[in-house]
Amino acid sequence: MTTTMRRSGQRSQRWPDRRVDTDQVSRSLQEVGLAIKRVQVRHHRALDSQLATLGISLVQWDALRHLNTHPDASLHDLAQLTFQSDQAFGTLAARMADRGFIERVPGPGRAIRHRITGKGYDLLEKGSHIVDNVFTVTLGTLTPRQLDTLGQLLEHILDTEPSAEK
Repeated sequence: MTTTMRRSGQRSQRWPDRRVDTDQVSRSLQEVGLAIKRVQVRHHRALDSQLATLGISLVQWDALRHLNTHPDASLHDLAQLTFQSDQAFGTLAARMADRGFIERVPGPGRAIRHRITGKGYDLLEKGSHIVDNVFTVTLGTLTPRQLDTLGQLLEHILDTEPSAEK
């Protein structure tokens, strides 16, 4: 099966609409991938909007969360955990330090570590309640068994090494 897509001013192009096993699967890989992305975007928009009431963004809350769970992590490690470049996380950390959410502390050698402050911890706790509420609206509609299955399926996908050759 192929899908025809038209782009402005161009002839039709055809891409295969890949299905794992057309006898047993009703959704294509692209449809499922897009659905995952749509849920992620819905979560991010709702979280950014509601966390803004605390004066922080989702990116800042996520940085606080990772700083709390990985207190001795390097800037590079924190950048990786938050899906940012080292430079982007360094800029974020500097802004968060300026606002009193985190502090810079000496690490081993010339390294600088970041530590969450009392103000940052308060925002982390309040933000965690917001995050829980947003996820309750979407993921909370699943039964415990469905939620467990979804988690297992996502972990399976994440454990699979991506290959550019496929």
